[in-house]
Amino acid sequence: MFGNSESLRKALDDAVCYAVHGKDIAVAFSGGLDSGIIAAMAKKYANEITLYTVGSDGSHDVREAESAAEELDMRWVHIPIAEKDVMESLREMISIAGTKDPVTLSFEVPLFFVCKNCIEKEIIGGQGADELFAGYSKYAGLSGIDLKIKTTEDLRKLAGCTLPHEKKVAEHFGKEIRYPFLDIRVIGAVSGLEPGAVAPAEDPALRKMILRDISNMLGYPNISKKEKKAAQYGSGAMAMIKKICKEKGVTYSELIEMLCGEVGYDG
Repeated sequence: MFGNSESLRKALDDAVCYAVHGKDIAVAFSGGLDSGIIAAMAKKYANEITLYTVGSDGSHDVREAESAAEELDMRWVHIPIAEKDVMESLREMISIAGTKDPVTLSFEVPLFFVCKNCIEKEIIGGQGADELFAGYSKYAGLSGIDLKIKTTEDLRKLAGCTLPHEKKVAEHFGKEIRYPFLDIRVIGAVSGLEPGAVAPAEDPALRKMILRDISNMLGYPNISKKEKKAAQYGSGAMAMIKKICKEKGVTYSELIEMLCGEVGYDG
């Protein structure tokens, strides 16, 4: 698959260069495969670059990010969060972006805190990789037209819901987010891949193999072995949300409705 990997690597490298060249850049960094590749490429072109990881002490993402930052030999900042911080982020995201979908709010907690705390004005990350390269577990077992329909549907949801939410939050804090994986060059390279180059696997360690190839090509074998963990779980945010809901005796959906009432949002 080397030929496929090389053409995609070049497209992604061009996209990252375009996004970060000569700038001071923050990376929303989970320590995983997608943000790891983006960080490795950005290192070549950015003026200054810092990796930011949001999570509770000892959380999956914090552990993985610390080791990945060491492998990359890059500046790393841990933004710690506790229950009161998670409540604050949910309340503010509802107010800022008008988002009340519980799932969206939970996985956007880490990026919220990167936007709020990073000193850089521009942020990049790995958003879009799971949709483009069939990284989610829900894709396992799908192939051909079924896989195409599902990934296209998810990319539309990303463009229609997730990215507008992130844009509003970023602008609120005076920041701008760049998405190298969603660059037209990368999307074009993906569409030109051979059949089977993007194949969902039951085993999480075998998903997004073409990106794992690229990580190895860049010289980061440990990052190439990283497995997917959703942001709300890897950061520990979802565990805190569940604890808050239990203490208040409400469901997560009821908690969001309660917060909407607090900020006066009835959309």
